[in-house]
Amino acid sequence: MRTRGFLRRSSAALAVSVALSLLATACSGGDATAGASPSAGKAGKSGEKDGEEAGGKESAGIALPPAHSGFDYQLGAPYPPPAGVSVVARDHTERPAPGIYNICYVNAFQAQPGAEKEWDADLLLRDGAGEVVMDEEWGEAMLDVRTAAKRERIARKVNTWIDACAAKGYRAVDPDNYDSYTRAPRGLLTADDAKAFLSLLAAHAHAKGLAIGQKNTAELAPSRKEVGADFAVVEECGQYDECGDYTAAFGDHMLVIEYTGQGMERACEGWGDRIDVVRRDLDLVARGDEGYRYETCDGIG
Repeated sequence: MRTRGFLRRSSAALAVSVALSLLATACSGGDATAGASPSAGKAGKSGEKDGEEAGGKESAGIALPPAHSGFDYQLGAPYPPPAGVSVVARDHTERPAPGIYNICYVNAFQAQPGAEKEWDADLLLRDGAGEVVMDEEWGEAMLDVRTAAKRERIARKVNTWIDACAAKGYRAVDPDNYDSYTRAPRGLLTADDAKAFLSLLAAHAHAKGLAIGQKNTAELAPSRKEVGADFAVVEECGQYDECGDYTAAFGDHMLVIEYTGQGMERACEGWGDRIDVVRRDLDLVARGDEGYRYETCDGIG
């Protein structure tokens, strides 16, 4: 099983306020860069078409992360972005960084560690023995997205976090654990379940004026239009030789995080001239803390 390389927020961090009005969002100063470059290059015809669609979303008021313009991944702790960074991802409990494009992280397909009781018991995925199915690596209960009725109920809760993201001034949302079905007991969750649930979140995010990213899950990248995903947030596509799978679907609209020197080298050599690639430390600690690492393909860091 692949290691998702970042430190998750505590369960207490799930408590967020209900969204303010969209007018407050516009006034909160979360973004000063509304443009996004069209897709081109190695993705060929697929990338060109995706770029045209991205422009359509922007004209409708939904701005994608500006492509290849400097990125930082701050889920572990927020800090002032390094020089040259125009896009930052932060946890939904945090405020966005002022003056740049901000992406709001939410744990959408699993409960936070120890937060199972914050969900109705029947919304937790259970195995044949009635036991809650856990993502053992992170100590997170998986959510039961197998039926339309349960997906709607789960989405209502996740959508309150998305609403809060919009109210704070975030411009996009990053719903995590799209790939939960790959870690569930065989056959218990399916790719179709995951796609149906992400489609609900995408529709809500778009209604709030937010772009929505696909997190990892290379095998579902070809379904990006079906589910409504606007861009990709990808961990270790260089390490696992998957960057091309994502660029074929998303063109230049990709944000890549690597955690090893080998992965960083591969991603930069193959794709660093057209997409944002950064190397971060596994725990995503704040700048100045022990273990902090931030590097780019241009040698910044």
